[in-house]
Order: sequence, then C-alpha cells, then structure tokens
Amino acid sequence: MQARKVRILAEVPRSASSGRRPWVLAAVVGTSLLGVVAATAVVPGQPETPFVAQPIIENLLPAPAAQSESPQGLPFVYDEQIKAGDTIHSIFARLGVRDQEALDFLNADAKAQSALKQLRAGRSVLAAISSDGKIVSLDLPIANGVSRFSIVRVGETIQTRGETTALADTRIEMRSGTIRQTLFGATDAAGVPDAVATKLAEIFGTEIDFTQDLRRGDEFSVVYEAAYDRGLPVGTQRILAAEFTNQGKKHAVVLYRTRDGAETYYTPDGRGLNQAYLRYPLEFSRISSNFGGRLHPIHKKWRAHNGVDFAAPRGTAVKAASDGTVDYVGNQNGYGKIVVLRHRDRYSTAYAHLDGFAGGLRKGATVRQGDLVGYVGSSGWATGPHLHYEIRVNDVAQDPMKIALPTVQPLNRDALIAFKNQTSPVLQRLALLNRTTLARAD
Repeated sequence: MQARKVRILAEVPRSASSGRRPWVLAAVVGTSLLGVVAATAVVPGQPETPFVAQPIIENLLPAPAAQSESPQGLPFVYDEQIKAGDTIHSIFARLGVRDQEALDFLNADAKAQSALKQLRAGRSVLAAISSDGKIVSLDLPIANGVSRFSIVRVGETIQTRGETTALADTRIEMRSGTIRQTLFGATDAAGVPDAVATKLAEIFGTEIDFTQDLRRGDEFSVVYEAAYDRGLPVGTQRILAAEFTNQGKKHAVVLYRTRDGAETYYTPDGRGLNQAYLRYPLEFSRISSNFGGRLHPIHKKWRAHNGVDFAAPRGTAVKAASDGTVDYVGNQNGYGKIVVLRHRDRYSTAYAHLDGFAGGLRKGATVRQGDLVGYVGSSGWATGPHLHYEIRVNDVAQDPMKIALPTVQPLNRDALIAFKNQTSPVLQRLALLNRTTLARAD
C-alpha cells in the first residue's frame, strides 16, 4: 500500500494598493492526481495570515481484480464464424480451446469427420467452453444448411448428439456495394456471404466477364434469402433480385417462379436474361482440353474430342446445364460414371468421368438448371480429376464454347401479367435499396 502526499501552497499578494481585488491562489501538486484548484477571498484591511505548508496523506485502496471466470462456473458460449481455409484446429485456437479429448473424438468419429469436411466460410460454429478450455458442447454446421452435427461432454467423455434439424427461419436481406478491386473484396466489405457473391457472378456471367470487365466504381445491389437458426445465420438460399452496374451499363434480374414450379431469372420487364444453357456447369474451374481433335493422353493416338474438359478438384459439384430429364445415369466405357440429360428442342448434355452421382438421381427424373447431378472425379479413361462436358444436338456433339445456345423462352401475355404481380414486391425492395445507396453517395 502506497501513501500519496499532497502539498497545498498558498500565497497572498504583498501589495493590495493596485486596486485589484486580492485573491489567494491555491496550487495543488501531487503524484497521480488530476488536479484541484481553490480560491479563497481575503477581506481588505485585515492583516495577512501566514499559511503553513501541511502534508496530507491519503491511503488508496487497490483496484478490484478483473473477474477471469464466468459467474458460478458457467461455460463461455461462442458463435464463431468460419473463415476461408479454416480447420477445426484453427477454430479451436481462436476460441482458446485446449481439449485433446475433443480433437481425438472428432478425428475418430466417422460422422464428425463428414461434418468437418463440410465446413464452409461464412457459416457459424456454436461452442460452449469451460473456463479451463474444455469443450462443453459443440455444434458444427452441415453444408446443406438445414442440420447441425453436435457433440457434448458427459463427465470426462465426449459423446455425439448426432445431427439435429436446424430451427431455421428465412429472412430477406438487402446489401449494396462498390467495386474497389475485386468482386469478392467488395462483397466482403458489404457483408455479402460468399455463396451469394458466387451466385451473383453466375447470374450476370453471360453479360459481364468478371475476370476482365470489372472497373473501379462499378456498383451492385442484391436482395436475397438468409437462413437463421435460433437467431444465428446458418446459410443463404435464393437471390430474389439483383442489379449490377458495369462500366455505366445497368443489368438487373428478378427471380420468377413459373406455373410448373421452375425458377428462372428475368429482367424486370419480363425478358429472359440468362441463356437456357450453362456453358460452365461447375464452379472454380479452368478448361484443360478443348473441343476437337487431340492426342489422347492414355491411348497416345489422335482422336476426336467431342466435349470440353474442365479441370477441377475431386468432389467439385457438377450442375445441370438446363431444365430437362435424366436420360442415362451409370457407367459407360471410357466415359466412366456419366449422366446424360435430355432437354427441349432436340438438345441433350453429358457429364462424364464423375466420382459419384447426386442422391436420388435416376432415369426419368426431372432436373432444373443448376441442380446437382454429380461430382468431379476421374472414372473411366482419365488421367486426373476433371469434368468432360458435352452439348449434343440430335445426339451429335457440338462445341459447348462456340455453339449459339437458345435463350430462355419468352413469357406470353398471361404469364407476363402473373410475372408483374409476383415480382413487384421484391423489385420495390431493390429500388428502395438503390435509392438508399444514392442518398448515401450524395
């Protein structure tokens, strides 16, 4: 305990003949003291009263120590957002978890391993952690967004609670932003989830080349559905409307559900923006082999190559290029595991060298554009994981990168009336978002 000394000094002016009212000036000098100033009036004509310096000692109580543990031994509860490249080890390190038993369990349990492989940036891990860094409970998000995998500590052991259905409710969220360098940099700054940013690039991909056409100052606005579980974000669903201004040219889309249940993006005046077929039926890929003759990598002979090969990691999702029905699913010679879809107007598409098929996919099943049909692999005659993609007209293969693909069928008069009625509310949201953005800019 330290004593603090404060000295108070006062001096009366020796001359009162100046006509100014005499004051006593008190100055305070002390260690770790903010300062005190006092003024005392002196009655004129009275003799000066000498002041004696007097030390004042004040005992200071120590500051109370910060409480380092939760009250009554309750665990700390965290809602930790998963970052790109995260593993369970990096998440535990950020949360201060020191629990080898929990790590051993997660590494040994088959269902836990499946859940760890489905960690996606932007989702949330829910953890209850004791003051000594032990896991009390842990909820991991499953990639489909409707369930979670949970473990809980019982005594000194870790047990699984298995998968639980997320109590998800859907909310409509609205975001806007300005391009400074890259699309994903701008969407991150605006708080837009990566899944929504990826879908934006897909929706406007037929109008904008996001690798070359972006310019600083380009703007975007998006209205989308977000899923929440007990008030916490667990995933995103559909983009309902979006607008992108690229080099001064404005592009806008709105989602419309037709009478047969198909959902397609149209311009606000009812014109189909997207092509009826996707040229790229998978994400994050590059062309490793073009359409036409080539030296076969296995047979070492020149052969016709009736499709385009997209190099991609094993397990990458492969999507249906257009609405249609499953014409074939199974193994087929050098194609390995292949899916063939039959579409309108004599078109069909093929997806080969797959590692596996989407669950429930069977001959005759109906698929929509963008539906999962399989996963990139290296089955059949393949030297590494990639997708072999074909577009056929009357069962004759065409170059997917050069063929003039049909557009979305236009809406007739009755459908256009229904379109206006259905899309008006979400377009009003988009307009409101854009007015707000302009007001902030002004």
